Amino acid sequence: MQPMNAQMGGYDRAITVFSPDGRLYQVEYAREAVKRGTTAVGVKCSDGVVLIVDKRVSTKLLEQSSIEKIFKVDDHIAVASSGLVGDARALVDRARVESQVNRVTYNESIDVETLSKKICDHMQTLTQYGGARPYGTALLIAGISDGVPRLFETDPSGTLLEYKASAIGTGRPAVMKVFEEDYEEDMKIVEAIPMGLKALHAATEGKFDVNNVEIGVIGTEDGGFRRMSREEVDKYVENFNFDTPEEKQEEE
Repeated sequence: MQPMNAQMGGYDRAITVFSPDGRLYQVEYAREAVKRGTTAVGVKCSDGVVLIVDKRVSTKLLEQSSIEKIFKVDDHIAVASSGLVGDARALVDRARVESQVNRVTYNESIDVETLSKKICDHMQTLTQYGGARPYGTALLIAGISDGVPRLFETDPSGTLLEYKASAIGTGRPAVMKVFEEDYEEDMKIVEAIPMGLKALHAATEGKFDVNNVEIGVIGTEDGGFRRMSREEVDKYVENFNFDTPEEKQEEE
């Protein structure tokens, strides 16, 4: 008779085999890869959607511009990722092709929810067949559909959920706590950005380098995505107090 840990090893290594308690361990390990990734934040506003990411530069020798965590998929859709960047890039490439196919076939831009479902369907198929591992990344998919802001979150299992505000990566619990306390459905982009920065600051436990922050915005007015310049980000940072209660007590 095999030892218990040897029996569990089979469920641990095979993506297509459920464990006796109904779990797919490889999918759960892929989720752990996401939890170890840098924090990405998405906020749906009355006039658009905001994506904020922490690039977490590990050495001063690294060119910051080479770190890409926010991707433009189409004029009206953008994606923020956490987890394995290579996996995210492969999914973004697939999303771009799906968007182009829709435009060529129907002569119109693809709906945000439709694209999100197509990406999640692809991610889910890799939980069913042997010979390939699940994607070790989660995505925040933001866009404008018929003038309405939309924000979706995916995970390695292929689950698709729509949020008013959400986060992925290592700081998700801290960010969600801030959002649950401060989020308001009628807030504008100019109000959502400071809230997102506050949440990102809470997620990093004070180890927050504003030079590593990237912000992307999709507005309902023009329906287009753009990355904020360093100067624009700095203006929001200058008007925001990042001191935590503990830091204030130390100063006093």
